[in-house]
Amino acid sequence: MGSRTGGVYFGMAVSDTILDKIPHLPESPGVYLWKDAEGRVLYVGKAKRLRSRVRNYTSSDHRESIKTRLLMQQVCELDTIVVPSEAHALVLEANLIKEHKPRFNIALRDDKSYPYIKVTVQEPFPRVWVTRRIVNDGARYFGPYTDVGAMRRALELVKRIFTVRSCSYDMPRQMPERACLDYHIGRCKAPCILLQTQSEYAAMIDEVLDFLTGKPDEVVRKVKERMAVAAESLDFERAAQLRDALEHLEKMEEPTVVLEVEGGDRDVIGYARDGEDAVIALLRIRAGKLLARDHQFVTNVDDEADADVLETYLAGPYRRLEERALEVLLPFDLVDRGVLEESLERTRIHVPQRGPRRDLVELAQQNARHLLEEARLTGDEPTEERAGDPTYELQRQLGLQKVPRSFVCFDISHAQGTDTVASCVWFQNGRPNRAEYRKFKVKSVEGIDDFASIREVVTRYFRRRLDDQRPLPDLVLIDGGKGQLNAAAEALTQLGLESLPLASLAKRDEEIFLLGRTASLRLPRRSPALRLLQQARDEAHRFAVSFQRKRRAARTITSELLRIPGIGDRKRRLLLTTFGSVQAIRDATPEQIAAVSGFSLRSAQHIQESLRASDALAPAAVPPELQSAVVPAPPSATLDETNS
Repeated sequence: MGSRTGGVYFGMAVSDTILDKIPHLPESPGVYLWKDAEGRVLYVGKAKRLRSRVRNYTSSDHRESIKTRLLMQQVCELDTIVVPSEAHALVLEANLIKEHKPRFNIALRDDKSYPYIKVTVQEPFPRVWVTRRIVNDGARYFGPYTDVGAMRRALELVKRIFTVRSCSYDMPRQMPERACLDYHIGRCKAPCILLQTQSEYAAMIDEVLDFLTGKPDEVVRKVKERMAVAAESLDFERAAQLRDALEHLEKMEEPTVVLEVEGGDRDVIGYARDGEDAVIALLRIRAGKLLARDHQFVTNVDDEADADVLETYLAGPYRRLEERALEVLLPFDLVDRGVLEESLERTRIHVPQRGPRRDLVELAQQNARHLLEEARLTGDEPTEERAGDPTYELQRQLGLQKVPRSFVCFDISHAQGTDTVASCVWFQNGRPNRAEYRKFKVKSVEGIDDFASIREVVTRYFRRRLDDQRPLPDLVLIDGGKGQLNAAAEALTQLGLESLPLASLAKRDEEIFLLGRTASLRLPRRSPALRLLQQARDEAHRFAVSFQRKRRAARTITSELLRIPGIGDRKRRLLLTTFGSVQAIRDATPEQIAAVSGFSLRSAQHIQESLRASDALAPAAVPPELQSAVVPAPPSATLDETNS
């Protein structure tokens, strides 16, 4: 179990009472509650085997999880509840989290903030109204409605089509002497004074339930039948009312049905995450039509696996839904999938990989990303623009907890071991941000050594950003294989940035290498994530090669002047500053050269004779396209790290 000395366990002060209790816990399913000194519940968890699960908390220092380490620093008491099965543990965990709201559990925003439509089916003459409180009283609840406007429109349509009573009488125990105004304006058929029988009223409530459960086709058919009957009996006023209600019903249905899929009822779940925040989107498909979308914001998910977040939602808010389909589609598989299915009773879990059902999952994923981006744009620390789908795809493929809204890519370029330079390009929300491009002259490396060059450049780049307190990217990409990846990792570790996500992309087979993963990752050629990485890699290569060619061109051209006896570095720069290029010096007259301070007519003639002799001896030494190349400004304006 580890080393224990005086209640100090791996550097954490753990109560002796807890340590003594752990060996006696059963190896059976259950729920455990970590509490502080005042008895407040800090965390609720479920376990397949209680003893093994709880022991894990005290068997390491939890360096990989800051949240768990903070939890164990505050824990003073442990309670456990043994249950018959994992499914029972799952349900009990969800109920205890809702009851105690522990600060270290994944926080699901309270459903009570969203309204529901309540139908009191337990009453002889049911009523329909809006509530934000769910009570186990036998009524049926529809929602939660995250779009309150849509909920109000649905309720108004119920009132237009159906004659549901709005009074609060406890019928039939309480019966008024005469009908209210609703009867006289056609909003109610007055069951309170027995003008409508209980069986007729119950049949009407069944239609209300059909409408609220997403079966408008049946309601439309019945409304059309009633309209025809009213017209045949010359009750044109009632026929006009039904006609207007039918128009409202069809208008309400059209914007909600955005997708036609294969027949059947199913719930489709999308998931998007960015750091400690996540969004779960739920698409409700009934009779092959997408009729509604709900969502759940999730917070406090630091160090939590995506599967754990989704399991918490399925075991809690989703399981408590009144209307669940027989099939729920998920974007990825879960560890406790079988246990969840048992707790969801009739609902089966599927993780489609291709085909129409996978397309539905992708639609739900897009909805989740949209909601998360919307929250980011309007939150306390708003982002400037939305991250595109390829950015989220990159996050998913690389297994990142945070969306890589910004990432950098490094590349090394040299000419057979000389003029070694490097580039760093910055991509923001999937597009190049050229204001953040940087280029480097590699200083400490002689010859061909890409690993050492990467190590130097990454160190210089991030040390400068840390010193200037500039924001760091969400991902670092290296052009190369495992060697370059490990060199960059060493540089980041030395700077204390080992937690910064790091990847490399090898050109040969487009393999992606990740730290801690032995096998490389290969994405489909059409993958948006791979294309984004390739775009960044190619841009970094272009920028590095361009800089390397300029340096080589400048060295090749100016070396002609340096080979002339009597022309040192100072005079070379003076000539280039005055004339701009070697070709311009060739074209100048001796008198023009002699007019430059420090030059005489004799030295001017000597310079031009030497340049002509150089052309005669090595005509191909200087390519024609570089003859007029302008040499960069003096050293004061040429930085090793441009704009750094």
